[in-house]
Amino acid sequence: MPNKTINLTVNGSPHRLEIDTRLRLVDVIRDRLHLTGTHIGCGTGNCGACTVLLGERTAKSCCVLAVEADGCAVVTIEGIGGEDELHPVQEAFVENHGLQCGFCTPGMILSTLQLIQDSPNPGSDEIRDAIAGNICRCTGYVKIVESIQDAARRMSVGSSE
Repeated sequence: MPNKTINLTVNGSPHRLEIDTRLRLVDVIRDRLHLTGTHIGCGTGNCGACTVLLGERTAKSCCVLAVEADGCAVVTIEGIGGEDELHPVQEAFVENHGLQCGFCTPGMILSTLQLIQDSPNPGSDEIRDAIAGNICRCTGYVKIVESIQDAARRMSVGSSE
């Protein structure tokens, strides 16, 4: 097995890990760092369940080799909000029923953060385009779109305070 030592900052915490160079980022996140909120769905990048923020952009961590993330900052769903207070995007998803079984929710929330960073007041078409890479089998996306619109409002209000 070819091994390499990599350095990752995950949710603000630095990690130095010796890994098999064939490991995917999702495997390191789940199996080595025990952050299981990043889900493995399809394993091919189609469903978006494994979405994380890599640097400041979303990435499907099942399609990224961990060695490619060497030196990078990674944010998983565990890095959003806190134990005592949800992030405004999480609050919006809860209050607007934008989650059902929850399997796709971590990826949806991280994709929402990327969208709102890029477009603080997205319209419904822009939202649907932004989450097109995240598949939800439980809903018709109406509540997810409403949740994202509410999240954008909450974050807009929060930034002007």
